[in-house]
Amino acid sequence: MKNSIFLLFVSISLLYSCSSDDSDPQPDPDPGPTTNAVRLATDATFGSILTDADGMSLYFFSRDSKGESVCVDGCKAAWPIFYADNLTLDAGLEAADFGEITRADGDKQTTYKGWPLYYFASDNTAGDTNGDKVGNNWYIAKPDYSLMYVEAQLVGRDAEGNDQNFKSDYTPGDELTFYIVNATTGRTLYTFINDKKDTNNFTASDFSNDAVWPVFHIDIDKLPSILDASDFGTIDVFGRQQLTYKGWPLYYFGQDVERGDNFGINFPAARVWPIANTDTPEAPAN
Repeated sequence: MKNSIFLLFVSISLLYSCSSDDSDPQPDPDPGPTTNAVRLATDATFGSILTDADGMSLYFFSRDSKGESVCVDGCKAAWPIFYADNLTLDAGLEAADFGEITRADGDKQTTYKGWPLYYFASDNTAGDTNGDKVGNNWYIAKPDYSLMYVEAQLVGRDAEGNDQNFKSDYTPGDELTFYIVNATTGRTLYTFINDKKDTNNFTASDFSNDAVWPVFHIDIDKLPSILDASDFGTIDVFGRQQLTYKGWPLYYFGQDVERGDNFGINFPAARVWPIANTDTPEAPAN
């Protein structure tokens, strides 16, 4: 009798144990902290920079002036593209600043403020920034650039309104030219040949001609390493601020509509509204 009672107790205990395991599964082990696809790192030289989840540095290519990647073939091998399908971001980064493009080779690539993002094949460990300023057209990706340095074909318009390529000396022809643009929109910046040092000689006091050549101003924060912050200044133009470079007031061109446009380089004639780059001479004294 005692054996029967003992066996019945054991059977009930086993049944309860199995039932409990089925209806009340144990929680999964703690997966630990997650790592965002794009992170903000602090570099001793560059300050805040963009990295991937493993801390590998990301870069901008100055020839991607129109927001499309022109780094192909051998370039792509040296500068592998960055793409995050599940784009999670560190605090301080805004999702609206990121996008993606489908490259000519069919691959997808993540962009930041319109600039496609890349790795540098010669960066071996997290924190390496060996790609900055390579060829004067690769720059560490930072969230706070005020201006960007691009290398692109200058394209003006002929008398009939057709596109016409120009060299860096403003004669017709094919050649890549370096120049400064607004980092957030990619719009080309120009100088005016009749201006003097820290003096705007174009803008009317009522700004009636500002739509043709709008004055440009931005508070300088961080710059690509090829540019020197001491070359920039600010002047007052009838109550508005205008940024200067080497003493030259800086302007947009009203007919530059798309990212990467530089149609102002021969309007109304070549050399009247030059682009600005590191070869730009100091503005003459007033």
